[in-house]
Amino acid sequence: MTSQPHAREVRARPRILLVDDEPRILNFVSRALRAEGFDVEVASGGKEGAAAALAGEFDLIILDLRMPGMDGTMVLRRVIERKPDQAVLVLSALDDATSKVVALDLGADDYLMKPFSLNELVARVRARVRGAARGMPSHLSAGGIRLDIHSRAADRGSGPIPLAEREFMVLEELMKRAGSTVGKESLLASVWGYHFDPTSNVLDVTIRRLRAKLGRSSIVTVRGEGYRVDVH
Repeated sequence: MTSQPHAREVRARPRILLVDDEPRILNFVSRALRAEGFDVEVASGGKEGAAAALAGEFDLIILDLRMPGMDGTMVLRRVIERKPDQAVLVLSALDDATSKVVALDLGADDYLMKPFSLNELVARVRARVRGAARGMPSHLSAGGIRLDIHSRAADRGSGPIPLAEREFMVLEELMKRAGSTVGKESLLASVWGYHFDPTSNVLDVTIRRLRAKLGRSSIVTVRGEGYRVDVH
């Protein structure tokens, strides 16, 4: 039987390989992606990551660049040489233009800088994984609010209400878990990234802006815990 290198196996749960030398990143990102329905394998370093990437079949590899021993650039070069169709998203703290250009020239499909927003990472993963976005809803409805995922606007019955990026991301998180209280730290991590200072008031400011646009009753404060959008 001849192999078909350009054909991808259809899976109910797309497979992701996460390669990073920081245990905190491995734990945080893998848990988040598994919660979104992905099958995630982790590799704690470049050598382990290269071996896993070449031995297995993955819909996407998420790859750090700055790692001891075999760095991400070496891993990327080796993987693309053997598997030129492999989708790779680089996740790196290197913010210089040269690092990004080199990674993309070597065959990476995308480049996201650390620190990062979890929602942005998940969105980019969905965009890069073939078929991962199938069946995703075009809108969310809860608490008398309809949130259009594509236009990123909310509607309370009187027409679309444009939302700023962070406003949309916070509201989306609350509506995805409608009826449940979402903790402040969870919202900060999901929207502003794992690094964000939990003592910052940026979330409270965003909630106030959402209430100004959608009405004070749109988002419930659960004192000492977080925020909630009611189901009905």
